[in-house]
Amino acid sequence: MGLSSCFENMSLPPCIWFETGNKKNAYVSMLAGLLFFSGWWAIIDAGSTTPYIKAGYHMCGVVGTLSLIMVNSVSNAQMRGDIYEGGCMGSRGTRIWLFLGFVMGFASVIASCWILFANFMEEGHHRAGVSLFLQNTLIFVSSIIYKFGRSEDLWG
Repeated sequence: MGLSSCFENMSLPPCIWFETGNKKNAYVSMLAGLLFFSGWWAIIDAGSTTPYIKAGYHMCGVVGTLSLIMVNSVSNAQMRGDIYEGGCMGSRGTRIWLFLGFVMGFASVIASCWILFANFMEEGHHRAGVSLFLQNTLIFVSSIIYKFGRSEDLWG
């Protein structure tokens, strides 16, 4: 009895992500996840191989990640005021929440750019600064792709 005969009777169910006609949401979600992962991978790699990344520099990535969560926790129907009518501020509160999420995302990219040019270009340690900037840029692009690339009509 070989290994091939062991797997002959095993049946795996098909992947349910790709059974529907519209595959756009699955592809956009995977692309955004890949960009988010690549951003964090870049900074973890730079932090583990170079001694120039201080612990405080990671706050840019944390703020960018919080921005991604804030931006993508608000649906377009909540923005229009179709679904959300409760709370103390209604749809105005969701718009403020989304605005603060975008401000945090832009701030993390700008702060990482500032750290890159202020601390790493003069010293000649370009790799660590570029990794920090790349991390925050990829997280922000991931947030934008995940927010505006998906279609919410399929949610019901």
